[in-house]
Amino acid sequence: MGPSGLIYALLLAACCCCRRAAGVPGEAEPPEPELVEAEVGGTALLKCGPSHSPGNFSQVDWFSVHKEKPTLIFRVRKGQGQSEPGEYQQRLSLQDRGTTLVLSHITPHDERIFLCQAKRPQSHEHRIQLRVYKAPEEPTIQVNALGISVSSKEPEEVATCVGRNGYPVPQVIWYKNGHSLKEEKNRVHIQSSQIVESSGLYTLESVLKAQLVKEDKDARFYCELNYRLPSGNHMKESREVSVQVFYPAEKVWLEVEPMGALKEGDRVEIRCLADGNPPPHFTISKQNLGTREMEEMTPEDNGALVLESAQKEHSGLYQCQGLDLETMASLLSDPQELLVNYVSDVRVSPAAPESQEGGSLTLTCEAESNQAVEFQWLREKTGQVLEKGSVLQFHNLKREAGGGYRCMASVPSVPGLNRTQLVHVAVLGSPWMTSKERKMWVRENEVLNLSCEASGHPRPSISWSVAGTAQEQDQDPQGVLSVLNVLVTPELLRTGAECVASNSLGRNTTTIFLELASSRSTGLGTSTASPSVRANGTSTEKKLPEPESKGVAIVAVTVCVLVLAVLGASLYFFYKKGKLPCGRSGKQEITLPPSRKSEFVVEVKSDKLPEEMGLLQGSSGDQRAPGDQGEKYIDLRH
Repeated sequence: MGPSGLIYALLLAACCCCRRAAGVPGEAEPPEPELVEAEVGGTALLKCGPSHSPGNFSQVDWFSVHKEKPTLIFRVRKGQGQSEPGEYQQRLSLQDRGTTLVLSHITPHDERIFLCQAKRPQSHEHRIQLRVYKAPEEPTIQVNALGISVSSKEPEEVATCVGRNGYPVPQVIWYKNGHSLKEEKNRVHIQSSQIVESSGLYTLESVLKAQLVKEDKDARFYCELNYRLPSGNHMKESREVSVQVFYPAEKVWLEVEPMGALKEGDRVEIRCLADGNPPPHFTISKQNLGTREMEEMTPEDNGALVLESAQKEHSGLYQCQGLDLETMASLLSDPQELLVNYVSDVRVSPAAPESQEGGSLTLTCEAESNQAVEFQWLREKTGQVLEKGSVLQFHNLKREAGGGYRCMASVPSVPGLNRTQLVHVAVLGSPWMTSKERKMWVRENEVLNLSCEASGHPRPSISWSVAGTAQEQDQDPQGVLSVLNVLVTPELLRTGAECVASNSLGRNTTTIFLELASSRSTGLGTSTASPSVRANGTSTEKKLPEPESKGVAIVAVTVCVLVLAVLGASLYFFYKKGKLPCGRSGKQEITLPPSRKSEFVVEVKSDKLPEEMGLLQGSSGDQRAPGDQGEKYIDLRH
């Protein structure tokens, strides 16, 4: 403030004091200041008088009053304004021909009284109360992480609510399950405090303390901040929180998983539960069937007893005991029966059934269970159900009836509860071969495997008519597979290989014929087997193709030569007439029916040019290489 301003303020104060001391008649107390509201960071318009008062003040002085001490901050002379040095120097400006002072960038420190004094055209004084507001940030809430015991005799801290950077200090209200909480002696206590930041804004911290009961274990708490802005009253809410409540158990009970009917092999969990927090220490007891007394078992840490594969011995009465380690109170659950349904091992009699071919046989199946049992018989190879009931009968047995049979004992009332037993039926008889004879296409000097399969009872043994390395594999109790590793030689091609299966009741054979792959009309280069012929007899004869007579061969050759001569002449005639296209191959194969290819092949070679030899193409469309132009020849194959 300049010297003139200070002198003016002192004179004004002295004058006022003289007026009050003299008790001038008609002198009234100063009127209440005009209220102007603004938000932090905003702008306030300070008018030197009511809005309806005339303007055009040519000389005005503005003061800020702090702790009843006025300080000159702005001068107006002939409509021109000038700021005084100080905190308002950069934030003041004029508006409305000098009657309105504009204060920008408002801070909480600006909440005070502003005074204007007009000297011309007439003396005038007006006071303005500036109110400043700032909405607080969203409130944060922190719950008591340690929890609260219902046995506490005094209110314990539930949560803390913090609202930062508001002005003025907001009001806090606490809620539980949507209902506001009030101070209540020995029950609810709310303790609030505030901190003034360097900015002049306030940070509010409120602590809710309460004495909780068991029913508060699911209660939801939150805080609400109420504050005012120039636009009106507002509020902000925190998120909801729950505090952990500790209370002793009043009841203990037992649960079994899975629910429903149990069977042997199931994973069963016996669990103890209580309505206390934290849960008490549990022990599980099972009744001894002999003494009828409960014997303690050792559960896991979570109060559960796990039976990874339940057995019928686990059936019985179970009971839970809970011990509260704080109050040392003990609670017992009601006994609960655990029933593990079972089916005993299935027994089939006779255990090793056998009978002569054409005879009869009866199989009987037995099993025990705590429930009603049903039986059925299945064929092992196919899975087909043959009979329902505990008895399976055979009449007029055939050797095909030999093999595995399975008896299944099941409990319909307990899904998945069943047991089975496999038994092999042996039909006495000489060996039975899988095939009577086979043909294989081979290459000379290659190594290949010959297989032979036989079955019978007693179990047969297999031998081979040719030398080689043989290995046997059991197919089932009555069957055997022999694999012979041999080298293809001319002798083996001539004689073939004979597999002999024998037992004490007889013998049987299978013959394997070998033929060079080059003699096949299809020209396959790998060894393959022809379709097998089923054999049920006791012996096999080796049948080889009989050689044709030489006379028949000569007649056949003569006929073929004549046919080819006529065919060649006809083709040449049509070719000269232009009726046939010119081919590129000079040598053609006359295609014969498949049944005749193995008997003979006639191939003709000509001296004609390749394009003329195109006339001799066969119906199959096969072509030779362009340079293949040899002499005529006839190839006869038996």
